[in-house]
Amino acid sequence: MKKSPVAPTVMIDGFNLGLSRGTGVATYARNLSYECHNIGLKTDILYGLPWVEHNHSKLATEISFFDSEMSPSPFAMAFRTARRFMPRPGGYRPVEIPISGEVITRPLASRLPYFDKIRNVSDLYSAAEYQYAMTGRFQRVRNVGGAQVMHWTYPLPLRLSGARNIYTLHDLVPLRLPYATLDRKSAYLKLVRQCVREGDRIATVSEASRADIIRMLDCPPENVVNTYQSVDFPDHLLNMSEDEIRAKVEGIFGLNYKKYFMFFGAIEPKKNVGRIIESFLSSGIDAQLALVGPTGWQSEQEMRFFNSVSQQAARLGVGGSSQGQKLFRFEFVPLPLLVALIKGARATVFPSLSEGFGLPVLESMILGTPVITSQIGATAEVAADAALLVDPYDTRDIAEAMRALNGDDELRDKLSKLGKERAQWFAPSRYRERLRVLYDGLISCP
Repeated sequence: MKKSPVAPTVMIDGFNLGLSRGTGVATYARNLSYECHNIGLKTDILYGLPWVEHNHSKLATEISFFDSEMSPSPFAMAFRTARRFMPRPGGYRPVEIPISGEVITRPLASRLPYFDKIRNVSDLYSAAEYQYAMTGRFQRVRNVGGAQVMHWTYPLPLRLSGARNIYTLHDLVPLRLPYATLDRKSAYLKLVRQCVREGDRIATVSEASRADIIRMLDCPPENVVNTYQSVDFPDHLLNMSEDEIRAKVEGIFGLNYKKYFMFFGAIEPKKNVGRIIESFLSSGIDAQLALVGPTGWQSEQEMRFFNSVSQQAARLGVGGSSQGQKLFRFEFVPLPLLVALIKGARATVFPSLSEGFGLPVLESMILGTPVITSQIGATAEVAADAALLVDPYDTRDIAEAMRALNGDDELRDKLSKLGKERAQWFAPSRYRERLRVLYDGLISCP
């Protein structure tokens, strides 16, 4: 009797998966882990969390791994800092995290990746950054699990020995909009150029980003594969009733069902939030605007504007109740409530200045919510003709799109239908086929 062939193993970094509130890159990494599993690959996750290995207790190791509030002693912190500067000529050795099931992980289900095994190197990512800054060389990770492919979901100065290494460059925003991020631009340019040299493949998430990578980093076109992105909401969220959605948006958030426009994402310069607020207020429409997302870097100007407008409205007597309030801000909303907010909105407004992909556009289209987004770059590519496309620098254009959607039921219904149809281009089944193209020649997908 022939033995069944052992499935190849892909290892995925956990660099962004440790973020408690998640990001677009975290969503990308989680989806990648599940879809690698769905095409028949074994999937290991490589974390870099601190102080999780306990040599004499597997249970203590498992508990420490899931303890996000762990507070080491001052001595341990000093040792941890010093260890980052220690060269590792033999490479960093991952330790397998035993998962016995004793730790209850169901509350974390929405942000945990799929995994066959979890491995960890204490402070891997911060240590690699220190070493890269000092030496200018990528650091090696020992391939103790025998993975055939290492898929780094972010530009990181690391390589997995004995494997084919893929680096995902979502976009080149720090180079295209250098005034809109806090990265050290010279260091970032050096890093992504080295990713191109070190990588067996470069993955990206739109044709717009692919063109930037080929042009700006002099990357051979055959080495850059666009997989796009995919989103797969649970059925119980997709099938929420209208009454349930209305109860959540009105009872929990104080919003008027189907009478508010919505932005969701990190509040940072490239998201164009200041122009969204200005466009909404100047549009003269009888509606509300809800901003959902954490404050990111350089968000002070937008938030000062938001706060001053809200305070002025309160002084004029239109902000004292949910019925009169025009502007709403929610820093963090868990996924089930976020889905309700998107489905209950009149439209999503996302005229970003630059995106690698623009997940809010796809998420809104999947959920049947009309979209206003930028006519340039990846968001226009994702939305195609299923959204109202605007000049992101022109507040009059954005305001006109809001007025058009606010007053036209037929237009909203049309865009809702077109959005759902367009979203099928990014369905999980199509994403899996694009992953096969990415891994072709590096690994045999079952």
